[in-house]
Amino acid sequence: MEFSLIDTPVQNFEGDCVVVFAHSNTGVNANNIQPLIELNNFESTSGTSLLLNFVEGIKAPQVLVLGMGDLPNSANNYAKALDTASKVFKTIKPKSVMIEALQITGFDENWVFRMTAQVLQNATYEIQQVGKDKPVASIASVAIQSGQNNANELLQGRAIAEGMALARHLGDLPSNICTPTYLAQTAQALATEFDLACEILEEEDMAKLGMGSLLSVSKGSIEPPKLISLSYRGKGDAKPIVLVGKGVTFDSGGISLKSGAGMDEMKYDMCGAASVLGVMRTIAQLQANINLTIVVPTVENMPAHNASKPGDVVTSMSGQTIEILNTDAEGRLILCDALTYVEKFNPAVVIDTATLTGAVIVALGKHYCGLMANDQDLANDLLAAGKTSLDGAWQLPLEDAYDELLKSNFADMGNIGGREAGTVTAACFLARYTQKYRWAHLDIAGTAWLSGTKKGATGRPVPLLVQYILDQIN
Repeated sequence: MEFSLIDTPVQNFEGDCVVVFAHSNTGVNANNIQPLIELNNFESTSGTSLLLNFVEGIKAPQVLVLGMGDLPNSANNYAKALDTASKVFKTIKPKSVMIEALQITGFDENWVFRMTAQVLQNATYEIQQVGKDKPVASIASVAIQSGQNNANELLQGRAIAEGMALARHLGDLPSNICTPTYLAQTAQALATEFDLACEILEEEDMAKLGMGSLLSVSKGSIEPPKLISLSYRGKGDAKPIVLVGKGVTFDSGGISLKSGAGMDEMKYDMCGAASVLGVMRTIAQLQANINLTIVVPTVENMPAHNASKPGDVVTSMSGQTIEILNTDAEGRLILCDALTYVEKFNPAVVIDTATLTGAVIVALGKHYCGLMANDQDLANDLLAAGKTSLDGAWQLPLEDAYDELLKSNFADMGNIGGREAGTVTAACFLARYTQKYRWAHLDIAGTAWLSGTKKGATGRPVPLLVQYILDQIN
């Protein structure tokens, strides 16, 4: 899909379809469309649409009217309108589309360009069934009405959507295909495509480094673990932003076996890994003026005769010991060694993203990811990036009172802190390994995928993380 800016009245566009916006209290800008809206009793509430054919005075054969509710225009309503448009496009299959200019309260025109390209490009993603060809989008070109000729924001929006598409594709793949080895191969392919530095640590490499915590998770599986790092250098010797993504390609729970209902969705337990790979794709594609490194600890968590057992004690790379009270709290066991490993990169900041706790879904549902940090400025920057990208985060506390719940009689800490505040105690566990740098943790268990009839990966938090990184450039 190609995006462009066009300084042309809606009436003169000679493509297949024009998109205009209607408001509950003011109607539409084009006078010849307003009578048809009233004739069809169209209520211009947010998320509604009306398709008109062969409107007098408009060259395009189809006009799509999108409801925006009452003024002022909100960012969320605009994104919702674009999502509605994408659903209509899948039915009418236009080749070329023009979108009317629209001002959004609190955002400039560049944000509109970027969000339009991102939402419409992301909407072209379809799950690729195993053994089938990748679906082809019907729309070839989208023109956005504007007097500008700088298309950089359009390129950014499309690149973000393409990073989301990679994250979604990896998440949606079945776990017998998307193994730790497959994620390593994906990283190597990105390194080749964008000339990135790539390193893959094997099991014996991690054993030499003393990563007993990470390896305690993988040893019950036939799939060998990997520790993947990819580095993009766009700003000389500047300290890199480091992203760490949890990559449990399937989580059975181990000996602390999960219930069977919904266990198929545990293939999505690597969405943190998928998201940081997607972010790297976007930043490298944009050739951004920044240094970025991603680190992906990736394993499969399975029960076997040699799997870790509740009550086992392991030693992490940092030298701290951990009593494994629940083998289904495995994400923190692989992340803690990765968070120690990233010290070698001398990071400016470290942000990990992980489908870490079911507790965050109870707390925040599917709308916000949970954010905890040891640096409030970093937390504020991520919260702001979430608002700009419409990929929101909500900050939860990270305090010593919660950390005390991790006490163990047999090791430096247990890997769980009890039923209460599970999202926070998981972050407290990780915080013990992040004392040497600024760090934030994103718990995306509620936002990384959808269940039911809409089952599929969402590509979040690629937009949030990309926005954060781009904000550090400006």
